[in-house]
Order: sequence, then structure tokens, then C-alpha cells
Amino acid sequence: MYEEFTQNRIAQLRMQNNVSARDMSLSLGQNDSYINRIENKKALPSLQGLFYICEYFSISPQEFFDEGNVYPAQLSIIIEDLRKLDKDSLEHIGAIIRKLANQK
Repeated sequence: MYEEFTQNRIAQLRMQNNVSARDMSLSLGQNDSYINRIENKKALPSLQGLFYICEYFSISPQEFFDEGNVYPAQLSIIIEDLRKLDKDSLEHIGAIIRKLANQK
């Protein structure tokens, strides 16, 4: 279950960041087929490898495994910005988000 999720999540995040599997593999200090083997379900990253992958995408392992969070890096940046706002500003942003969410 988590094996397939992990493999698919890496592919999803890699494509969102518009980076090739080869470039990502080399950036992680691995051989050029490392990510390709993971995405093709021939391998899984070690725990340390998964931490490096999370670091590569600037996300935490918790964000990596959050199935409901399709864009973890982007959401993390927004949350950090929201933490700097006062209560009134947060209420205004919340109203905007609810309005946008209801437009779907």
C-alpha cells in the first residue's frame, strides 16, 4: 500500500516541479536511473533516501505522506506566510479561500 503510494508520490512531485527523473537522481547523488527505478516500481528508497527526496522537494515527511495534500511545497509556503498575519487578516483570507473553493 505505502510502497505504491511512495512511488507514485515521487513521480507526482517530480512532474509538478518539471524535473526529469535523471536530473533528480543525479541531484540526490545517485546513479542516473535511481528515480526511474523507483517510479517504475522496481525499487523503493531507503528511509534516508526518502528524507533526501523530501528535502529535495522542500517538504517534510509528514507532508510527503499527506494524501490529501496534492501540492505540499506550495501549501507549506502559504502556511508560513499565513502565520505572520493577524486575526483580522486571517479571517479575510479565510473568506476568500471559502469563496474560491465554492466556485468549483
